[in-house]
Amino acid sequence: MKVSVRTLCEFAARHGDLDHRYTPAPSADEGIAGHQRIQARRGPRYVPERRLSGECGGLQLSGRADGYDPLAHRLEEIKTHRGDHDRIPRVQRELHRAQLRAYGALLCAETGFDSVTLTLVYYDTARDQETPLTESADAATLWQELTDLCDAYRAWAQREASHRQARDEAMAALSFPFGAFRRGQRPLAETVYRNSRQHRTLMLQAPTGLGKTLGTLFPALMALPKAGQDRVFYLTSRNSGRGLALDALARLAGDGETRRPLRVLELSAKPDACEHPDKACHGDSCPLARGFFDRLPAARQEAAGHPRNLDRAALASIAARHTLCPYFLSQEMARWSDVVVADVNRFFDQHALLHALTQQNDWRVSLLIDEAHNLIDRARGMYSVTLSQPHLLSVRRQAPAALKRPLNRVARQWQALVRDEAAADGPRFLDGIPTALVPALNALVAAITDYLADYPPDLALQELLFECLSFTRLADAFDDHSLCELQAPRRGQARLTIQNLIPADFLAPRFQSADSTLLFSATLTPGVYHRDLLGLPETTSWQGIESPFTADQLALNTATHISTRRAHRDASLAPIADLIARQFREQPGNYLAYFSSFAYLDAVLDVLKERAPDIPTWHQRPGMDRASRDDFMAGFRPEGVGVAFAVLGGVFGEGIDLPGDRLIGAFVATLGLPPFNEWHQVLKDRLEARFGAGDDYTYLYPGIQKVAQAAGRVIRTPEDRGVIWLIDDRFGQPRIRRLLPGWWFGAGQQNPC
Repeated sequence: MKVSVRTLCEFAARHGDLDHRYTPAPSADEGIAGHQRIQARRGPRYVPERRLSGECGGLQLSGRADGYDPLAHRLEEIKTHRGDHDRIPRVQRELHRAQLRAYGALLCAETGFDSVTLTLVYYDTARDQETPLTESADAATLWQELTDLCDAYRAWAQREASHRQARDEAMAALSFPFGAFRRGQRPLAETVYRNSRQHRTLMLQAPTGLGKTLGTLFPALMALPKAGQDRVFYLTSRNSGRGLALDALARLAGDGETRRPLRVLELSAKPDACEHPDKACHGDSCPLARGFFDRLPAARQEAAGHPRNLDRAALASIAARHTLCPYFLSQEMARWSDVVVADVNRFFDQHALLHALTQQNDWRVSLLIDEAHNLIDRARGMYSVTLSQPHLLSVRRQAPAALKRPLNRVARQWQALVRDEAAADGPRFLDGIPTALVPALNALVAAITDYLADYPPDLALQELLFECLSFTRLADAFDDHSLCELQAPRRGQARLTIQNLIPADFLAPRFQSADSTLLFSATLTPGVYHRDLLGLPETTSWQGIESPFTADQLALNTATHISTRRAHRDASLAPIADLIARQFREQPGNYLAYFSSFAYLDAVLDVLKERAPDIPTWHQRPGMDRASRDDFMAGFRPEGVGVAFAVLGGVFGEGIDLPGDRLIGAFVATLGLPPFNEWHQVLKDRLEARFGAGDDYTYLYPGIQKVAQAAGRVIRTPEDRGVIWLIDDRFGQPRIRRLLPGWWFGAGQQNPC
């Protein structure tokens, strides 16, 4: 049974309280650079990344110590951090020492030495300062400690090995849970299975109504044993997508005595899972963190044997019985689950748990990414951050005396930046990150960190800490993939944003770490656009699955006599209102009308009310809360009549399901193109320089994707019938029509690659 030294120590060497005090850690890139800097200082005889392995207590152990000096017979483990190393939680420091001593035991066994010098090097990346903690240890003591760890882990490892064997046998014999596939679902499943077996990356355009969730999970699970894969990560951009995946997995796993040995975990966001949001995550503040690691083994054992999905409710119930934090219990179970259902950020953002575990354990992972067309914008958000001058000034007014000096230093840098760079007439795009601001932010981060370690939690300080830390990390990675934008509309109201433009640079290493990747959506046209912006491998394939729908289900109309360009908006109001009214009277029912902005929506709605006051209407408003959104959706009653107005690309532009006569038609009065402003011009120039397709990548492809998603709300099942009106003269252009779903026109699926 194979296990990494780090996994062994994290399982068996952690005791006492959970302690997540606010001690900012370096980014992954900073950590790597820090290790390399220390290793370079050690001289030519130093061996970096010393590989170690050996058998102990029936376990095959392996790992890499950060460095070894063969002449001094000194083994080093390097841990990067920010601020005073004494602020690192005790449980974390004990884990570091246990890991180093385990490496020491393996080294002594390999070399035959009776003792070894062990040095735990804490390296402050912000101050370029080493703090070495050195001890001498004899081989016999180290081996006994390692044996004790292996004894604590062995029973669990045996159970996990048995579970893995039973899981693989069950998955190899997995059968489809329904009597027959839907139309198009079998080729979908066959394609997904081949992709996993061949360890490839595939973009799959599969239309709504095909049953993509079950049609992708079923073959991915079947392929697990043949592909030699360890985990399946099903990643979504919406909570509803997580629910559909969990339902499909429950059906595939079965229930009761016939349940297949498949451990399924739902990873929820911390705000959704935390039982005490008013308390800090350490034993001195939260009762669920006190003694966490002492009670964890029993809870982990129960969770591993849970007879159903480990969804949020199940984890909360188990955690309550063991007086544990449910959020951090779910983090632990991510190590031991066969399938993890989570938001896309859990694998792709800067602090992604699932990617870190994949790297740590050398897992062979099958990635399934639902609604993958959203990943470009989601990833841009993951690698963007805004620094707020008003936020800083607000905190400074109430800050304790100990923080006044670093806060004042940052405030002065803000003043200098605004004085030197701000433009009164709008945003200013800077050539780079202001060089003097980052050191001031780093000093403020260190000061707040030290303060929060000694005083009760302060939400305002914590928020400022995270804001500054996020900014400095992205500032360190700043390049042509991002843009630095300064806005200073009024005195004291400046904002400085690092806005990611090309997420490919950040995402490419994540995709490279996966054994196979499937990105699927109803709108992944054209494939080269998504491949370039997401950083997918050059060998990535694109494939379209034939739609289960046919053109005779859809009455497709184009109003090419109307222009929705900004210059023609006023002239378009009455023709659009008349078209909506005429269609409604010819075929009464529920309709959705999409527009490029709230102003355009309101203008057409006013004209329709004036010219056709008998037609029931309701409309989307800016900033609707959940209750308001539910009220909007409630208007689509079966056998109801009326026209709802919404903004293209908003919350009602995708992800809503209105089958049957709850929705019989849609009007799309826009090409969905982003606004032609200075920001988008910068984006266009960057994309042109990188890919030679600035206009298409900035405007056309994102816009048409929104059109296809919105119009796709009409036909949701093979029994649906409906009508779509595409309102703009440009919809008559062959170039535009080729980007729309082929089945709308009665043609086969187009391959955009």
